[in-house]
Amino acid sequence: MGLKLPSLRNFDAFSHTEDHLLQKTRSGAVVSIVGLIVMVTLFANELKYYITTYTVHQMSVDVKRGENLPIHINMTFPSLPCEVISVDAIDMSGKHEVDLHANIWKLRLNGEGHIIGTEYLSDLVEKEHLHHKHGDSNDHHEDSYEKKNEHGLDSDAETMVRNVKNAMENGEGCRVYGVLDVQRVAGNFHVSVHGLNIFLAHQIFGGAKHVNVSHVIHDLSFGPKYPGIHNPLDGTTRILHDTSGTFKYYIKIVPTEYRYLSERVMPTNQFSVTEYYVPIREVDRSWPAVYFLYDLSPITVTIKEERRSFLHFITRLCAVLGGTFALTGMLDRWMYTIIEAFTKSKTKSALR
Repeated sequence: MGLKLPSLRNFDAFSHTEDHLLQKTRSGAVVSIVGLIVMVTLFANELKYYITTYTVHQMSVDVKRGENLPIHINMTFPSLPCEVISVDAIDMSGKHEVDLHANIWKLRLNGEGHIIGTEYLSDLVEKEHLHHKHGDSNDHHEDSYEKKNEHGLDSDAETMVRNVKNAMENGEGCRVYGVLDVQRVAGNFHVSVHGLNIFLAHQIFGGAKHVNVSHVIHDLSFGPKYPGIHNPLDGTTRILHDTSGTFKYYIKIVPTEYRYLSERVMPTNQFSVTEYYVPIREVDRSWPAVYFLYDLSPITVTIKEERRSFLHFITRLCAVLGGTFALTGMLDRWMYTIIEAFTKSKTKSALR
């Protein structure tokens, strides 16, 4: 019928000492309290380690087609009024992007950087380039300006020139923010005064060398942000003093998918950037601007959130708590032996 109950005692791995043979000491109490504190601390640390998720990175070939690329921009131009700022978007296909959706806003800023007005950026420029090359759009703008030069100034233009000059004298700046929804191909977008007639621009600034494109990039991203992402241009400040030129940011975009524990997938993009500054020269026909020239990587990075297994947590917990308990037991025995030896030697010295 199986083992008898008394015979089960032979399998007891936890032998117990009679209570009258046990001796409780102060040193044992101190070691027990310290050991308990250590075990509670280690338990909390292991629990946090188990609950905290970690990420696994995987790479694969990007097979996405026919999708758009969202570009989130948030920039401040402390030396350019909102009336002269335009945003140009060009892609590698060289086609006129009539379906390019732009939700861009401009905020007028006073000399202290406080908002004094807002307006929708309706002068988004979409240019058609037959032969797209990074950085060649300046000449195209110059040609378009020369065609407009023959019209001169009307009353509206004179009013604009007067308003812009007053704004510049008052130290007005402009904050540009919103989302550009462009085709998922290489291209560039830039913030500049290229939307102005060349003759009008000369009336306002007196020449390209007086256009100050100092800027602060508060946020530049190519999709939603996921935990741990780092956008290298966030917080970038480039201020020019008594000089002018063109800033070019060469951006390499890496398509990215972030997979949460809940299996929800968030498509977005990471990017790296290289910066280049070109000072304006008297012989240059181009006007200063801030260019963002981007290209896409053929590799997609998948970032997956994962959590450690419960069995792994139990194994580590047993090792930590068991090891702490064994160590405090050894420490208690050593302290008890040392104290007993010291007490006996002191007693013998007193008897002599």
